[in-house]
Amino acid sequence: MMTLSIALRNLLRNRRRSLATLVAMSIGGAAILLFGGFSGDIKYEMLTKIVQTGGHLQIQHRDFYLYGSGNPTAYGIEDYQKILQAIAADDVLKDIVVVATPTLQFGGIAGNYAASVSRTIIGTGYVAKDINLMRSWNEFGLRTKPPMSALEGTSPESAVVGVGVARVLQLCDALKIEKCPKPEKDQVTDGAVLPDDIAQLSAQEAPKSTAATTTDPRRIEILVVNSRGAPNVTAVDVIRAEDQGFKELDEISVMMHLSKIQKLVYGKSAPKVTSIMIQLRHTAQLPAAIDRLKPILAKFSSKQPLVLQDYLSLNPFFVQTMQMFDTIFGFVFVLIGAIVLFTVGNTMNTAVVERTVEIGTLRAIGLRRAGIRSLFVTEGALLGVFGSLLGVVLTFVVAGIVNSLDIPWIPPSRVEPVPLIILLTGETRMIIGTTLALICIAIFSAWLPAYRAANLKVVDALRHV
Repeated sequence: MMTLSIALRNLLRNRRRSLATLVAMSIGGAAILLFGGFSGDIKYEMLTKIVQTGGHLQIQHRDFYLYGSGNPTAYGIEDYQKILQAIAADDVLKDIVVVATPTLQFGGIAGNYAASVSRTIIGTGYVAKDINLMRSWNEFGLRTKPPMSALEGTSPESAVVGVGVARVLQLCDALKIEKCPKPEKDQVTDGAVLPDDIAQLSAQEAPKSTAATTTDPRRIEILVVNSRGAPNVTAVDVIRAEDQGFKELDEISVMMHLSKIQKLVYGKSAPKVTSIMIQLRHTAQLPAAIDRLKPILAKFSSKQPLVLQDYLSLNPFFVQTMQMFDTIFGFVFVLIGAIVLFTVGNTMNTAVVERTVEIGTLRAIGLRRAGIRSLFVTEGALLGVFGSLLGVVLTFVVAGIVNSLDIPWIPPSRVEPVPLIILLTGETRMIIGTTLALICIAIFSAWLPAYRAANLKVVDALRHV
């Protein structure tokens, strides 16, 4: 206690230098924590978007993830209704699962007969009610709320497309899409002219009573290959265009009602799905859900190989993004840590030089070398503690100001502007870890000057000028 009291008084002897050191440490610590809060917000934004659109887990055919993009319907799941019933009946899963819903991915060609354009697509059939329930998931209390799917409550012939699909199929005016470039009249359109055979199939598919609706500016034709390898065409009404966030995905995405696409692909055969998406109440419940789902999958895998994919394996871009931010955070911490190291070290070296005679006097009256070392190390520790705590306070002040300004920006995987947030809630581990690390750096930087002070010869120290 005596050493602590003396060390504190020594720091107050030169208030200007001690204050400058504290300010440097607090700014450095705040910079680390602010970046950590910023990257944490990006993590939760991306994770929320992923869980809202794809769930925490997906049950798939074993080879669907690797080969399903070539022929999705070849890797369909049989008896998926029984799997959903087993999930709903499980004593644990029924309490932690928010949504368990089937989806069917398919490939094909979408054409706008009126504009004589078409393009290849990858579509997905959804249960619209389940999708909107999934989009309302917000475990981390983010301010942003995704738009609800327009498919809910619409007719089976309705569809939602990516903005890129709407642009290529020249549906911008019909869907009232803003900032949508249009091809000039004398230009050749990007899409190919709709083949006559596809147009004939579409005309045969449409009911006679609604044949006139083929001139609807929002109506397009979807050509897919059914489960028997034969082409099948249906006409759908595009009710909305939604930006998918990535240009490559935005220009191929079509979303339809699951029942409609199942009828188109499987006809009168038993319908299948390519995935069963499972959304949990909390991300931390993932291990418990996996343990309960494994025996269910084993029961239904006797005729078909089924696997359970979590959101990390399904979204490698998310993993890579988080690894990148973790690397940047580590790099920033090393830079700030080096600044703290040299700042505290310079302060303590100056103190040793100024107090050389005092050190000699203390040694002459019987204070041991360990006492001198502990005195200067304690001073460094005090600088580290007060500087780090001041940095934490500064972090919360700056974060509060930034969060209140609602500065708009577009993070990864988002298409609409969201408020810039520095998220510190739930980042206790990062805050405590950074604070303790800076204190340790301050102690380490004070150790070398303390060692040098303790090893001064008493005679040389007393006659130091």
